[in-house]
Amino acid sequence: MTEIRTDWTRSEIAGLFDLPFTELLFRAASVHREFHPPTQVQLCTLLSIKTGGCPEDCGYCSQSVHADSGVEATKLMDVQAVLQRAAHAKDAGSQRFCMGAAWRNPKDRDMPAIVAIVKGVAAMGLETCMTLGMLEPHQAAQLAEAGLDYYNHNIDSSPEYYERVISTRDFQCRLDTLGHVRKAGINVCSGGIVGMGETREDRVGFIHTLATLPQHPESVPVNALVPVKGTVLGNMLADTPPEDRVKKWEAVFDTSDPTTNNTTPMAKIDDIEFVRTVAVARITMPRSMVRLSAGRESMSEATQALCFLAGANSIFTGDKLLTAPNAGDDKDGALFAKLGLTALKGEEPARACKAAVAA
Repeated sequence: MTEIRTDWTRSEIAGLFDLPFTELLFRAASVHREFHPPTQVQLCTLLSIKTGGCPEDCGYCSQSVHADSGVEATKLMDVQAVLQRAAHAKDAGSQRFCMGAAWRNPKDRDMPAIVAIVKGVAAMGLETCMTLGMLEPHQAAQLAEAGLDYYNHNIDSSPEYYERVISTRDFQCRLDTLGHVRKAGINVCSGGIVGMGETREDRVGFIHTLATLPQHPESVPVNALVPVKGTVLGNMLADTPPEDRVKKWEAVFDTSDPTTNNTTPMAKIDDIEFVRTVAVARITMPRSMVRLSAGRESMSEATQALCFLAGANSIFTGDKLLTAPNAGDDKDGALFAKLGLTALKGEEPARACKAAVAA
């Protein structure tokens, strides 16, 4: 049996990344088969219940007030409107309904509506997941009492690279919220984004942070950056020749600082490196659901197939992820048929183990 470890070292994780690609995939697929049904993938739906106007300056996000992306700020959706969308998601085959609000953190006045939404979606038999920004302990307790299954709060990247993408809060704020969620008894969903100009060393640090938490996240989304014009990172990548990317990079980051000297100019992560990241996440966090998240609409069928082989076993369905495009149900149905994959029906291993221990 594969040991569930939370004492991974960075050098061990770097060693996994350095394995020959076919060997890495074999190891990841072997671990995956030990803990998960190998031909089943969880279907999830993501809905933006409050879009735009976020005061954070995340360089990848079109919903930031600092971005010139054309995304208009909206108020929190009506409870019944959210429940209607949840019912539609269930009819379409989704197991989990994820809801995101573009807040730095929810205000206490927002919590009654959020609680009503959680209770209503849970009553339909769907798993519930919320991402609302940073949480205070009492807010996490309210969500737990309402029956929230998962709380999503991504760490985004390595501790070292984080501050180059976001300046309005620090990395520890992310970890504090994850701690509040875990203490409240809610399952943790936490991952990040690759392809933001980070090095492999940063991808090692990203996986290391998650794999050495006292308890692994039950769900680990791995996103490929979707470059949106009007965002800092999107403007660096969109329609920009490589030589100009360097100039834009230098305009944003102080490259005279010796700590940035090993940082490459912005470039789209290649497909093999993305699959490697998925595989290393699977090996280091065997029971977690590893979700193939944003960026999938631009991936080839072959790349997605390699991700599933490497241990990804959860996707977002539909044609939209918050404000970014997604592959769409028809496309996913055709791909699943081609690969012989089916929708997950049973309990996720991490949650089942947690319930067994509690009993």
